[in-house]
Amino acid sequence: MVDRDYRRGTEKVSVRRPTSFDIAALAGVSQATVSRALSQSPSVSQAVRQRVFEAAQALNYTVDVNARKLRSKKINTLAVLISEDLDQDNPINPFFVPLIGSILKYAAGKGYDVLVSLQQQSDDWGGDYGFARRADGIIFLGYNDYEAYSRKVGALSEIGEPWVVWGPVQADNPNLFIGSDNEAGAYEAVSHLIRLGRRRIAFLGETSGRHPEFRDRYQGYVRALSEAGIAVDPALMVDCFISREDGAAAIGRLMADGVGFDGLFATADLTAIGAMQALVKAGRRVPEDISVMGFDDLWAASCTTPALSTVRQDTTMAAQVLVDALDQLIARQPVSLTRVPTRLVIRESCGG
Repeated sequence: MVDRDYRRGTEKVSVRRPTSFDIAALAGVSQATVSRALSQSPSVSQAVRQRVFEAAQALNYTVDVNARKLRSKKINTLAVLISEDLDQDNPINPFFVPLIGSILKYAAGKGYDVLVSLQQQSDDWGGDYGFARRADGIIFLGYNDYEAYSRKVGALSEIGEPWVVWGPVQADNPNLFIGSDNEAGAYEAVSHLIRLGRRRIAFLGETSGRHPEFRDRYQGYVRALSEAGIAVDPALMVDCFISREDGAAAIGRLMADGVGFDGLFATADLTAIGAMQALVKAGRRVPEDISVMGFDDLWAASCTTPALSTVRQDTTMAAQVLVDALDQLIARQPVSLTRVPTRLVIRESCGG
């Protein structure tokens, strides 16, 4: 959004330039549809395109020509904007630390400088980078509410700013979202627990649309159980987020409810580590009584007792895919849908 100030005598009047979100509201379509219609994308029907143009005309909407001209000058700089984690003591999700390092290294090899910034949830999420022309493109890491997050980064389309997000892979937005094959990784992990003879496998994580990555991991959990002929038991599912405290609390809830389980799959290593610590404190043996599996392969996973079995997300490959995709978008080239493969890492916590 751009506000312009005018002076009328001694009175200051602020006039807000209409945005594509205003057009979307008036035309009854999504902001992404507005962007595609205004760029003459063939994926938008003539009827919808006409409705969008009429709404734009009614709002006196004009494309920011100056911003487009600025886009023609490459400054060989990328921005990595990281969403502040809800944990104030550790504001950066630990998974992103090695990913950021890999991005810095790979981007340097392609001739890019990299700006790294921690963004608070209330921040404009990249708008200042786009309008101030501080980077050729932006890589976003992390979010706490996917739907709200998508609306924020979607505003960058108004100034033609190339951007990519590490997170859920969306088939309808292959240019923008890149992530691990979360469903396949979870499926492989839970299938391994089943092969070990575990039949009552608890699920610790989220399944809502606010966190599509975790929802995909849940779908992998369900697929593994279904293929093994094991019914999904809602009593074994505990809704929790990424922290040791949430993992420990989840175990407390399962035990307080008297739910029996012999295996556990957590959608993040921190959750699994907290759960494992709570199990040991309660006198349950890992892996003899309960096999535990995490997801991410943080450096801490190999330092726990017992060492945590987990699903490794390849941060080196992820960095390369993110930077290459953004580089292509900056050059106005198409980007194909990409899911980075995961790998199962077996350690002591699952017992085999």
